[in-house]
Amino acid sequence: MQVFTFKANIKAIAGVTVSLLILCLAVFFFVSNHPAESASGKAKELHCKTSGQRLAYLKEFGWETDGNEASKEITIPETFNEVYKNYNSIQRQQGFDLEKYKGKKAVIYTYKITNYKNNKNVIADLIVSGGTLIGADLCDPAAENGFLTELTKNGKT
Repeated sequence: MQVFTFKANIKAIAGVTVSLLILCLAVFFFVSNHPAESASGKAKELHCKTSGQRLAYLKEFGWETDGNEASKEITIPETFNEVYKNYNSIQRQQGFDLEKYKGKKAVIYTYKITNYKNNKNVIADLIVSGGTLIGADLCDPAAENGFLTELTKNGKT
């Protein structure tokens, strides 16, 4: 059996302690500034369980509504056709990804947008699963060729 010994002075112990403390602080600040990615693909899960939370989310983007909400339960398809692939491409541009929710139930909440340029037919759809926002869009279902786009800040559409 071998026994190893070493002699440490106070400066060496203090140096190691300070180095470890700096390393721990660096890791703490890095982790706190880079939250883990959520299931929605965003750095932070967006809770939209209540109508108030959903309306607040739209307001963050500068959108005003008439306050009324319509909802419809859907099931995200197991296999995406071209329409869903294109729609999911718009979702990925915003940090969402419906691929993760294939086969799962969700609710689409629809709000009439009252301050979209000169167009009074625009609606916002928020797709919520388990109280978490998993998708969003702006569209005009009454337009001749229709339009559907990501949920952008008012004034940048």
